[in-house]
Amino acid sequence: MPVTDQIDVKLAPVSVETFMLRVGSGGRWFYRRLTAVPGQGESPDDVARRLGGLPSDEPSTVVHSTSWRHRPEGQVVLTYAVCPDPAPHLPAEELPFLDIAQGSAPAAPTPERISITNVASHAIRHLAFLLATDAMVRRVLLDHPPVAGALEELAPLTMTRLDDISA
Repeated sequence: MPVTDQIDVKLAPVSVETFMLRVGSGGRWFYRRLTAVPGQGESPDDVARRLGGLPSDEPSTVVHSTSWRHRPEGQVVLTYAVCPDPAPHLPAEELPFLDIAQGSAPAAPTPERISITNVASHAIRHLAFLLATDAMVRRVLLDHPPVAGALEELAPLTMTRLDDISA
């Protein structure tokens, strides 16, 4: 599978990439992407928090593993969404539309090509799913109305929402 992204970390069996996600005017998505390898005794969750500058007990930011992929060189890349971006003053890339990569068949889930925008798009869609199905994530994201509103627009129409379950 040719991968179109470049990871700027030494080739290690596992690397962690984080997408610091934010919503701008008009519901447009922006991201910052940071990567690192776990240090001695450091879990992938620890790396994601380190990259975001967040303590493990941070109450107002979601840190969630959203996907993984295998690189031809033998590395596994674990992807995390960090939302909302803990440093919204830093420059970020705009994601003009969500571009989800897909495999060629039901039993061939790995897309032929995966771009950074595909991975960022997947992370955002994953957060939309969590907003609808995970009470803890929902509580945090609802405290950030622009983020929650943009994610609500993405939630699949057929998905059962937490509000419907608790009613």
